[in-house]
Amino acid sequence: MSKKIEAAFKEDDFVVYPTHGVGRILGTETREIGGSEIELLVVRFEHDRMTLRVPMEKARSLGLRTLSSKKQMEQAITTLQGKARVRRTMWSRRAQEYETKIKSGDPVSIAEVVRDLHRRTNQSEQSYSERQMYQAALERLAREFAAIEKIDQEAAATKLEDLMDAA
Repeated sequence: MSKKIEAAFKEDDFVVYPTHGVGRILGTETREIGGSEIELLVVRFEHDRMTLRVPMEKARSLGLRTLSSKKQMEQAITTLQGKARVRRTMWSRRAQEYETKIKSGDPVSIAEVVRDLHRRTNQSEQSYSERQMYQAALERLAREFAAIEKIDQEAAATKLEDLMDAA
């Protein structure tokens, strides 16, 4: 693997790919595809047990980014601690909007989903699909939070839920 990686992406750094969440850069490799040499960024998503090869020149346009800054994550946490905004629209429409926010890879948007679907013990029951959506959003946010805080994902998820319960 060549050591020449675009300045923003360094080997062993964590990155966020919108549709898959947090991965670690293993390095780069060059492959011949369709008769031309293409430089690929090799990203490992441990949680999904998947390795992705992303063309270097398309990495940015595909939404690959470095981890959020602590300031950006603080904005997400502030969002988490805000008041839930549950609209009275049909679940199928809200689920679509939530899915779009999760796949955006933006921590503040993901925090909105977590906040809106978080249930305290004194609240009504959630449907199975609401719980699934909540778990997906919480895991995605917790993985990035864990990488930033250098803690494990479970501790990050617990910390995020504790922050919401304390709000």
